[in-house]
Amino acid sequence: MELIDTVNKLLAIGTLLAQIFIFLTIIYYVFFRKTYPWIENVIGKYGLMLAFKVALLSTLASLFYSDIAGFAPCKFCWFQRIFMYPLVILIPLALRKKDFKIVEYLLPLSVIGFLISLYQNYMYYYNNGLDASCVLGGSQVSCVKRYVFELGYISVPIMALTAFALVIVFLLFQKAYNTSNQEKPV
Repeated sequence: MELIDTVNKLLAIGTLLAQIFIFLTIIYYVFFRKTYPWIENVIGKYGLMLAFKVALLSTLASLFYSDIAGFAPCKFCWFQRIFMYPLVILIPLALRKKDFKIVEYLLPLSVIGFLISLYQNYMYYYNNGLDASCVLGGSQVSCVKRYVFELGYISVPIMALTAFALVIVFLLFQKAYNTSNQEKPV
């Protein structure tokens, strides 16, 4: 139980830091992108690697929660895994081949996962007392059961939503970097 509490706290702090970064990125793009274009280049140069690290940590966290902590994943958790897990395989392959155009294929995966996560968060926080459940493997699994609740709001669905948002942010930085560093015709 102590291990689960420690992991919950560490992931909650990581989630909070990721949310702050996402917020600052939005502020940057709205107000400072033209003033400080070098920021986009610095982050974009490593965008694919950063997206991989987020996807890997998300995958390991989901496996920890289901296989070690014993938290049963609901239907929406499984759908999100379907869109997160391939990133852990595809991104290293692309990095090895230096194929940065893969961003065009990874963004739809991440956006679909984000939308599923957004819907799950809506159900989780605004279900009006209804227990949204699904049957997986013959057993009833609640889509709104509270396994984790840190810092007054961070739950497993919030962690997933933040992870997808962060992957999208890093992929967009990579895409912008790719676009600005293409060879320009003479």
